[in-house]
Amino acid sequence: MAIRRNYATINVVQAAEKRIENVFKNGLPVYMSFSGGKDSLCLADITIKLINKGKINPRQLIVQFIDEEAIFPCIEDIVKQWRKRFILSGAQFEWYCIEVKHFNCFNELSNDESFICWDSLKEDVWVRQPPKFAIRNHPLLNARKDAYQDFLPRVCMDGISIVGVRASESIQRLKYMAKMNMSGGSITGRYQIFPIYDWTDKDVWLYLKENNIEIPEIYLYLWQIGTSKRSLRVSQFFSIDTAKSLVRMNEYYPNLMERIIRREPNAYLASLYWDSEMFGRSSRKRKQLEEKIEEIDYKSKLLQIFNDFDKHFTTEHKRKIALSYRNFFVQIGAIATNKDYKRIYEGLMSGDPKSRTLRALYQQVYGGYIDRAKKDREEGKINAKR
Repeated sequence: MAIRRNYATINVVQAAEKRIENVFKNGLPVYMSFSGGKDSLCLADITIKLINKGKINPRQLIVQFIDEEAIFPCIEDIVKQWRKRFILSGAQFEWYCIEVKHFNCFNELSNDESFICWDSLKEDVWVRQPPKFAIRNHPLLNARKDAYQDFLPRVCMDGISIVGVRASESIQRLKYMAKMNMSGGSITGRYQIFPIYDWTDKDVWLYLKENNIEIPEIYLYLWQIGTSKRSLRVSQFFSIDTAKSLVRMNEYYPNLMERIIRREPNAYLASLYWDSEMFGRSSRKRKQLEEKIEEIDYKSKLLQIFNDFDKHFTTEHKRKIALSYRNFFVQIGAIATNKDYKRIYEGLMSGDPKSRTLRALYQQVYGGYIDRAKKDREEGKINAKR
């Protein structure tokens, strides 16, 4: 789908303010998802300032934080600070420590929803203890069965949710939001609004700097170990984004890895294979090692895996993801390069629970084919002139 960008006469901060004001004008309860990460900090600061200016009613606002247990200490500290600010402003703040399913990239080397946050059967090995004020259960929760994405929409049915999701984070989000606008809608089927959807990474960091907003120190630690700006994402420890950084974080949080392994024994895999295809990494060191190896035929490797489907994919979740990859593998057979097959192989091996990598692969493979075709056509014209 072709995407056309339209530019406004106001900046992204002013646009976000107008969107938030419009949500509150409906008079319905407004639920704000808060994670303590950089995007939600921007959304939270704008919202607090609108409350202070008297432009929105704080009594409509319910801020929701899903505490996933395995989070960095600095994230917990930041969320506690903002909880106090919102409560003092007259808003509600719901801090959930509930048994919801979460993707776990250490489960049999593949992402699936096998981790139960605040698992009541494993209380003795929790990564940390929940705050005393936390909500521990809810009548609308199917404990141990729901992911928080299943639970929250039920809680928010009587109102509208505002979420700090941005289109620039992935091509998939950009297409999704463009599709919403093309269909004449500005709200999702779950009654969600994305006030900062058009912000770039630069907009986020600039806003945090200019407004002197304290950020979790984990961002600084990630930057110090060489994480790129686009990869500065913080999530629960057993998500693929954070798992590949756990080993490097041990120097900043000396006893953290010990607590993590006690909670999830397979987390030791991070220390063994953090610089490998398991975590989708392609560091300089790994590239140097692989240069010494004869080029691998990734198409053949994929064929071997797909020809023995049941052996390699032993759960319903794994088979569902692998089937999507196999269909894509068949579709691009006439145009793919070995580099494309390598990307497919690594996406399949590292786990892709929400098919984000697969959706990106569509863009990369077909985009690469178009670029090569254009280059060949231009070279053909030059040769014809000769």
